[in-house]
Amino acid sequence: MPDHNIRAIFDDKTIRVYQAFRPEIAEPALAAGRFVPPFKMGRMTWIKPSFNWMMYRSGYASKPGQEFMLGIDITREGFEWALANATLSSFTPGVHASHDAWKLDVENKPVRVQWDPERDWRLHSIDGMRAIQVGLSGEAVERYVRDWIVRIEDVTPIVRSIAIASHEPSTSPSFKEQPYPLSLELKSLLGAFPCCQ
Repeated sequence: MPDHNIRAIFDDKTIRVYQAFRPEIAEPALAAGRFVPPFKMGRMTWIKPSFNWMMYRSGYASKPGQEFMLGIDITREGFEWALANATLSSFTPGVHASHDAWKLDVENKPVRVQWDPERDWRLHSIDGMRAIQVGLSGEAVERYVRDWIVRIEDVTPIVRSIAIASHEPSTSPSFKEQPYPLSLELKSLLGAFPCCQ
């Protein structure tokens, strides 16, 4: 069974998540220290704690509309509120009591969680490891933009340097992502198994 652990850079107050945007959204956000128009509050926005998975999703920040990769430090309190108000993006026996119960959660909860194959720094899939994506909508987006964001950093230069190194016989870059501690309740809600200690 794949390892569904959240791996992230975090301290006692914040956790780092990543998003990739086009310049028209990223540059005003960097200038303001928060998301401002043309960022759309009415759309679901996905945050990812895994740096490698975000590099994979954005093609090392090269895909159209994902040219800027941002590292966003948010409060752990906000992140855990998102997880507590989430449902998985697909029906999962053992997590949901029934398909109908899952559909009701999808209709009523503002957060989606999806587990995808984790990636290494060369963007290859890592067998047996899953990375979490957290989709925020409605109240969750409002809280994210208004209350949770502590700092936004442009990590695109780092991503581009790693993209160049990925084509050369070099050693793996060093990252500080560690298993994020979750309560038993959150592990159960998110289908996070095997559970991290």
